[in-house]
Parts: sequence; structure tokens; C-alpha cells
Amino acid sequence: MIAYIAKADGAPCPTLVLDAAELPSTEADLRPVLADLRGWLEENGNGDVLKIAIVAPSPHPLFDLDYRFVQCLPDRRDAFDFHGSCGHSILSCLVVAHARRWTPRPAPGDRVRLRILNNGDQIVCEVDESRRHGGSFTMYFVQPPGESVCRALMTGNPVDRLSTPSGSYEASLVSLGNPYVFVDAKELGIGSQRELFEAGDDIFDEMLRIRRSASALLGVPDTSVFPKIAVVGSYRPGRLSARAITVPRWHPTLALTGITCLATAATADGTVPARLFEETGGRPPQVEIETPGGLATATAKVEDSAQGRILQWVSVSRKEAQIRSGPLEIAPAMTMLPRRLNGALH
Repeated sequence: MIAYIAKADGAPCPTLVLDAAELPSTEADLRPVLADLRGWLEENGNGDVLKIAIVAPSPHPLFDLDYRFVQCLPDRRDAFDFHGSCGHSILSCLVVAHARRWTPRPAPGDRVRLRILNNGDQIVCEVDESRRHGGSFTMYFVQPPGESVCRALMTGNPVDRLSTPSGSYEASLVSLGNPYVFVDAKELGIGSQRELFEAGDDIFDEMLRIRRSASALLGVPDTSVFPKIAVVGSYRPGRLSARAITVPRWHPTLALTGITCLATAATADGTVPARLFEETGGRPPQVEIETPGGLATATAKVEDSAQGRILQWVSVSRKEAQIRSGPLEIAPAMTMLPRRLNGALH
């Protein structure tokens, strides 16, 4: 089995990129194989890799790559979440796809089209800069024709109230790429960007409790890493500030799917991010977001129609990724596949 380890700038950890043709397709068969791979990572000094991307050239004529994301959970070696996506891991796949010759050598302006098998998303990545072991990309999260902005609101409401033993909070539940919960920093007693970016365990733990309340509202098992959660503030003209939780700690920046969700929410009337963005004097379609790791910029392309406000796409520009190591030959995991799957590789 050939593998690569790659990392996008701002990601909480690197991604292990694998060839789908060398792996089983079902979760039941895939789980023990991935558990073995995690063991191999730990034994070889890569225990910090908690993201796995399973990729192959797409048989679909409209796409270049099929992508499947797996989030490793810290509880056990065989604990995984197969339900979401990860923009940073998608970027890692792009640089590996060229190394594996799944796509032609990219040049500025070229586009790679991905089909996300976890959730049916369609993503177009435009090459801004190409290097031997990396590159810079603009990602477009393309929406189906006629998709209303309001369809991104998971409960149909711009705001829901979530309760914990410590209080009750207004939150907006938004899904685009991944499901997210957005909470106003003021409701957590945070009065400045510095307080937000330096918040400690007390805020972290309360955000986890709010996230569990959102999971209950959505009917999602609280063992899942989804929905994600971020706290949002308005401290500087024209910009939002955000801090999010990843697995199992504070996110160093904000996930790309978090950026797209936040930009989408900022265009949806009545949501927590829209209210905060209005307080800053900001105006869509461009939404600037300050994070502990730097500034992110997203553009939400919305058009008014007789059917309401239609979301066409959301883009995040100039995101970098590079290969950390590879190709890596993982012989132990490869020898275990035939025994476990009786030779039936997909």
C-alpha cells in the first residue's frame, strides 16, 4: 500500500492520503484496516495524524477525483467518524493527486473537480500556484441550481436556543460542507478579540456542552464530531472574529468548512453571524474572518430571484498545501488485507 502524508496551512494536523483502489469500500471492512494504519502511524512517529483521505480518479465524467474523508477519534485506535468532510484534507489530496498522477500536472488557472462521497458535495478547486510538492488553491463549494440560502439552516430557523446546565444560548445551526453551530461570544461573557483567542478550559468545556445540546436537537449521537461549533465576535470594522473546536482541542484557525458555513450564515437574515457582521459594518458577498492563526476570506455568491435568495457557491481563496512525506510503502497493513477480507479488495 502506498500512502502520503500532506498538510494544508491552518489545519490542526496532517492528513494521511490513501488510494481507494487499495482499500475496502464498506465501513465494517474499512474500520480494522484503518485501525492498523493508525498503529503504523503511531509506531513511525506520526501519531498526530488524525485525518484520513481516501481518494481515487472518479469514474464520473463530470469529476476528476472521488474523495472520502475519515476523522480519527482520540478515544481508541479503531474509533472513526465517517460522516463529515474536511476542506484542509481536500487540499492535501490535491497535491497528492498530482504526485500519484491521478490528475495532470497543474498550472495556474487549471481546475480540479471533486465529488465528496461522504455527503454528496461538489467542490471545484482552482490552481493559484503550482509547486513540485505543493501549491495554492481557491476552493469553490458549488451548490445545486436554485438552492436557497435558507436551505443551509439545519432546523429552518435562523436562530435556535440551546441549553446547558450553565445557561441558555442563541445559536445558528448551519450546514455547508459540514454542519456548524455558531454562538455569539458576548453570550459567553467574552468582550474582546483577545479574550476570545485566549479563552481557556472553562469556555472550551461550555462550548462542548452547547454542542451536545445541538446534537440532541438534531438527533445526532453525541459521540460524533459533528456538528462542529465555533464562537463568533464582532470587534473590528468589516470583520468577524471566530474560534472553533476541533478533535480534541481548540482549532488553530478555522476549518475551511467552518469558513464556508460562517460566510453563508452571514448572508442569511436573522442568524447570529449575520447580526454580528452587520454590527461590524461588513457587507456580503465577501466575508473576512479573523482567527487565532490569521485572516481568512470567503465569498458567498448569492443572487436574488422570485424564489428568494439563491446561493450559487461559496469560495475560500489562496489556501496552501504541501506534501510532508511520501510515497510511503506500508507493507504490514497491506499483508493483513487479504486475511481480513478474504482477498476481496475493492
